[in-house]
Amino acid sequence: MKALRRPLLVGTGWLCVGLGIIGIIMPLFPTTPFLLVAVWAFSRSSPELAEKIRNHRLAGPYIRDWEQHGVIPPAAKFFAIVMMSAMFGYLMLATPAPGWAIISAGLVMAGVSAFVLSRPSRPRL
Repeated sequence: MKALRRPLLVGTGWLCVGLGIIGIIMPLFPTTPFLLVAVWAFSRSSPELAEKIRNHRLAGPYIRDWEQHGVIPPAAKFFAIVMMSAMFGYLMLATPAPGWAIISAGLVMAGVSAFVLSRPSRPRL
């Protein structure tokens, strides 16, 4: 099992990098959460690849702020809440989803929203 650990973590890292790249191109598809998982997987399998993401010109500061301080910038919080609200509204009004699915999605989104809003917006000095 130990022999499979490194390749699985590297594969997970690259899969998440690919999904993160798709998130850059496709609206409503997240980027940062996938890059956070990629850094986690790479830090346990290929520290050099994790450092490449941490030092990336655009994504790096957000990743480092999250890792070091648990920070989610105000604009990202706003965007996350607005997108979850829009998707919940769409689920309720424009799909034939069963009631249990709507309630479940709403509870998950409410929990995620509470978590996002509870994170600091700036690093504490």
